[in-house]
Parts: sequence; structure tokens; C-alpha cells
Amino acid sequence: MNKPETSFTGEPALPVESCRAQLALILGSADFDATGREHRFLSYVVEEALSGRGDRIKAYTVAVEVFGRGQSFDPQTDPIVRIEAGHLRRALERYYLTSGQGDPVLITIPKGGYVPSFARRAETQLALLPAPLVKPVIERPPLWRTRPRLLTAVLMLLLAIVASVSAWWWGPARHGGPEKPRVLVQAFDNLGGTQAAGVVASGLKEEIVEQLSKFRDLQVMESAPKPDDASLAPPRFEIAGSVTLSDEAFQLRVRLINRGTGSVIWANSYDGPLKVSAFRDTQKEIARSVAQNLAQVYGVIFQADEDLDVSNAPDDWVAYNCTLSFYAYRLGVDPERRPAVRTCLEKAVDRFPSYATAWGLLSLIYVDDYRFGFSPDGTPPASALERAFAAAQHAVALDPLNLPARQAKMLALYFDGQIDAALELGEQSLKLNSNDTEFLSEYGERLAVSGKWKEGCARIAVSRQLNPGASANYEADLALCSYFDGDYAQAATWLKRTPSPMNPIYHLIGAAINGEAGNVAEAHRESEWLRQNLPALVKNLREQVSMRLARPQDVETFLGSLRKAGLVIPD
Repeated sequence: MNKPETSFTGEPALPVESCRAQLALILGSADFDATGREHRFLSYVVEEALSGRGDRIKAYTVAVEVFGRGQSFDPQTDPIVRIEAGHLRRALERYYLTSGQGDPVLITIPKGGYVPSFARRAETQLALLPAPLVKPVIERPPLWRTRPRLLTAVLMLLLAIVASVSAWWWGPARHGGPEKPRVLVQAFDNLGGTQAAGVVASGLKEEIVEQLSKFRDLQVMESAPKPDDASLAPPRFEIAGSVTLSDEAFQLRVRLINRGTGSVIWANSYDGPLKVSAFRDTQKEIARSVAQNLAQVYGVIFQADEDLDVSNAPDDWVAYNCTLSFYAYRLGVDPERRPAVRTCLEKAVDRFPSYATAWGLLSLIYVDDYRFGFSPDGTPPASALERAFAAAQHAVALDPLNLPARQAKMLALYFDGQIDAALELGEQSLKLNSNDTEFLSEYGERLAVSGKWKEGCARIAVSRQLNPGASANYEADLALCSYFDGDYAQAATWLKRTPSPMNPIYHLIGAAINGEAGNVAEAHRESEWLRQNLPALVKNLREQVSMRLARPQDVETFLGSLRKAGLVIPD
């Protein structure tokens, strides 16, 4: 057996030599942003598959052969292979979105296992551009900067009517909340049996409960429900761990367990000197780290739920799944996925009228309708902005502490030209939960594009560092930060790492960066993409850029770079 089978196409099996050549391309590319361990992981599974030993590729063999784990390795209690596989899949996705766009062979590792798949990429001509993604808008009306209370009320009524049309899908509305991930925080084991260790263990549990509870879409439990309590479903996740103290140091082990399967889906260890005067702060930092890894968007719980296949799902799970779909859409800002996500959220708020998060995310979809010129029902852009504000107001009224609701209101205010009000709301909201890096990144972007580049870009960089997942906005935002800092080479590097080639703003930033850097071919390609796909945006570039950048000097700088990329912009 000298040829691997492809699971992607019906074409003949690919030659082994072609697959090995593709592996060499990936491993030798600077755009394959992976650790040495992940390089070894990919090499091992590819070579095993090409040698006809794909049936031997299991978590156990990878752990022993690649990661040096002992013969006693148990994949049910040690999630190292599953975690590294997730990192490797994302590294491969980023590679094929950057320098691997034209590679002839696709190597992927499908979810649910570690056996690689090989497929021949359909040949494409680089000179050809994709078909337009959105319908051209003949004329864009000026920004509507007034919002009479009566109009807002009417629009709220329209929202309710639009939502009620789809009531047949899920049946009568329910005023209770939809499905939320439930997490049981167990008492930490006191391995030393000392009173001091018991105090530390108790304090750590309290801190973790407090930090997790700041995430409004997570239900945190300190004790399991009684078997005869039918009012509360049992938690799907459990946090457990142990504390060990010596005279001068501590060690904490924490793990997240899927209670349905009993498997460990995340684990980490924390250790350090035991200084009584500073240990309270240490406990808080450990709890913050646990919350950031587990509870935020693109974190461990999000990823576990996104991968979960729920057959014949109840409507409360479907509503919750709409929020997962929104964040999956936000990774690439794919305009083709937006209508389905929007419809799903509209049905979610119809079925669960008090679901603040769904109202907030629906508002963010309406913001995208406005800023990207997407109008599925023919409504003018200004109406989309009014819809966004109305939905955000309603979300905040339902739950004043809900960050997706506040994020939506912040963006609606910003794009309505109420910059100071948007930034003030962002600063206030961040105090509610500084662990939420998705909000931190969005607030950082608002600061940056309002002209506070140093402060805003620093927050974006921190949010990217702290988020365990990936968001399309981080790298594009940092590319813009580097552009305005005059470092065009670094700006281009950040942009290449952005997994969002369908995002119109990706191409707008790319045209400006390459135009300013003198990269004629790249600048021309980005400009042509914009002309072909977004003629309305190109026609109104000054208005579009002014909508996003608050300072006139920043607008003129950016427009000057677009001119260097070959775009015609009237003075």
C-alpha cells in the first residue's frame, strides 16, 4: 500500500510523493505558526498514514511516540493529544489561508480523530476574482444621527413582529432562559491534610466561582443538585483539582471534566512561592486564568459545545447553539453565513424573549448589516443601525450586566457617531468582567480607531495573548495598529495571519498597507477584489473610511494609502 486514500474528493488516490512534498512545504513555511511539538505531531501522523498504518494513529500512540508519554498514558485523564490536535488544526487552517492558498494538496486532520486526510485542490487561476459577495448599493444615504424615542419604540415593535412570524419553527414563546452550560466547581482535594492547605483550597474554590460567575452565559454551581430535584438539570461540566503545600511553596492542579463521558477536556498546574502577604492576589490571578481558559468566547467550554453533536436537540439547546453559530461566523465574518445566523438569532429571541445574549448578538448582526452594506430585505443601511440600537437597548434592559448586550450598544453608539458615549460605555463595561477578552478586544478597537491608538492597540494585543481560541478581528486590528505606527512590514505580517479573507475590511486594510509599502502587485490585487466585490464601497470610500476612523487626519492618511493602491478617491 503506497498511496493514501482521500476522504475529500472522488478523485484517484494521491501519489505518496505529492503528499510528502506538501508536508515539506507546510513544515518549511513561516506561515505554519505551530510549535515544535505540533511539527512532530503532523510529521508523525502523515508518515504513518502514508505508510499504510493509519489504523494505528490513536491518542495513545501519538502521546507515546510523539510526546514522550510513558506506557501508562491514559487519554481519558490526560487531554494533551486532544488539545494539541486542536492547535494543529488551527495552524493548518491559517497556513492554507495565507501562503498555502495555491498549494496543490490539502492536508487536514478531521475532528473526531487524528488520521490525516489528503485531497487535491481544484486548480484556480489567480487572475480570476470571486463573484461579488453582496449586492451593490446604488446610493448610500448619509448617517442618521437622530433617534426619536417614538421611532425606537416603533422599531422595537417591528422587531417583535419579524420575530413572531417565525414562531411556527419553535412553537409558543417561553419566558424562561434557554440552555446554558452548567459547571459544578468541586472542593479541591487537600493532599497534605493540613489546616493551612484546607484554607487555601477553600479560598481557591471561592475565587474560581466568583470569576466564572462574571460570565452571564454560564451557570456556576457550588454543589450538585439533589437526585430528586427535577427543577435543575445536572451540570455537564465539573471543575476539580488538588492543593499541595510545603513550607515555602504551593502547587495547584485543576482540570475540567465532561461529566457525560468522564473525560478530562482541560488541565493545568499552577505553582509558586507561598508568601502569605501576597497569596490572596495569587489566588485571584489563578482564578482569572482558569476563567479565561474555560469560560470566555472561543475558550474550552465553547469549543466543547461547538463540537457536540446533539441529535433531535430540544429548542433550548437550539437557541443556545445560535450563539455558538454567531461566534463561529465572527471568526471569518463570512457574508454567506450571515443570513442563516441572523435568522437563527431572530427565532431564538422569539422563542426566548428574555434571552439577553441572543438580543445582543442579533444587534451585532444588524451592526454588520450596516457597516458592510449588507441588506437582505432591502432596508436602507440607516435602518439597520436603528435596528441594532433598538435590539441592544432591549438586551441591556433585560440584563444590565450582560457584556454581549453592552458590546452591541457600544458599537451602535460608535457607528452612529456618538464616540464619547461609546467609549464611556466600554470603559464601564470592562469593569464588570475584565476576563472577557472578546469584549476587551472590541473595546480596544473602538479606542484605537477613535484616535487613541496606543491605548487601544495595547488592549487588543493583551486580548489576543489571553484568549485561548482565535478571532479574526485580533490580527486585522493589529495590522491596522502597525500601519498607523508606520511599520508596514509588521502590518503585512499581521494581515497574513488573519483567517478572514471573506471580510471586506481585510481587503481594504490590505490595499492600504500594500499601497503604502509599495507592493504594487499585492495592492492591485486587493483593489481589484474591492472593485469586483464591493463596488458601492469603492464608490463611497471617503464615507466608508470616515464611518470607521474618527479623526480626520487618520481618514486622510488611510485614503492617501488607498490612492497609492490604485483606487480613485475624490478630494
